[in-house]
Amino acid sequence: MSHARSIPDPLYMLAFDHRDFFQRELVGAAGPVDAAQTAAIAEAKNVIFDGLLEAGATLPHDQIGLLVDGRFGGAVVARAREHGIRVAMPAERSGRAIFEFAAGDAFGEEIARSDPDMTKVLVRYNVDGDAAGNRVQAERLRRLSDWLRSRGRTFLFELIVEPTGDQLRAHGGVIEAFEADLRPELMRRAVAELQQAGVEPGIWKVEGIADRDDAAALVEAARSGGRDEVRCIVLGSGAPAERVETWLRTAARTDGYAGFAIGRSIWWPPLRALRDAEIDRAEAVTRVARAYLRFVDAFASARAESGSRA
Repeated sequence: MSHARSIPDPLYMLAFDHRDFFQRELVGAAGPVDAAQTAAIAEAKNVIFDGLLEAGATLPHDQIGLLVDGRFGGAVVARAREHGIRVAMPAERSGRAIFEFAAGDAFGEEIARSDPDMTKVLVRYNVDGDAAGNRVQAERLRRLSDWLRSRGRTFLFELIVEPTGDQLRAHGGVIEAFEADLRPELMRRAVAELQQAGVEPGIWKVEGIADRDDAAALVEAARSGGRDEVRCIVLGSGAPAERVETWLRTAARTDGYAGFAIGRSIWWPPLRALRDAEIDRAEAVTRVARAYLRFVDAFASARAESGSRA
């Protein structure tokens, strides 16, 4: 099963394609943003990118990537291309419970116009949840998958598994208990169900798993049926750095994981401090770089110790 645009290994992506989050948390907009708010969000994304550039000076160039939107991050996309940095861009509308194309039925034209190295979707998919909603999502995602594959484009699928009310109650209302006990199996089943529906990502961007057997089972599902080139990468969920490092160490010791695509856990603390005038721009850039490199080191050192491979 071919993915024409090769998937690098390792791959350390800085994810800041968030749109609703920036509107809500950075500039406090409950609805549409005005010109000044739009400029503030765009500048914040430039700060993040400057942090990636600062960190990237110490890394092999082909290991670096970013995930950014065109709406607020158009300048970042242009700058990344000037530096030869791999770019992933989202195809989904931000903040939707059911996957929708940001460009509607013109999704193909929009992808061709923006021409990212990878096309990303974020999808909330619980196999024991909204069955009708899952069917709608699977059909839309199959269309995208077919379009990308027929044109040799890499598909990056961010899978979010949120608990149903019953699932959370079964774990005493403790989200961490759900995440450790049930979510890995729900992730594995979601991968299998989406593949059965004809959805074929080259990269699965997945929530953190602490147990290595669970991580290996997820990779086995992602690579089933001759999908040997498929990779998994870890997302950060906005979690504290220590918890993210645990997930990264597990992933790095598991064949089939290639790295990470982490966002808020890296850049939100420095951006918040910059917004509140606790630090200046240069310090915010340095803190983004430092946090990114901390996760690079967590993954790289654990992989070196274990000798695992993608």
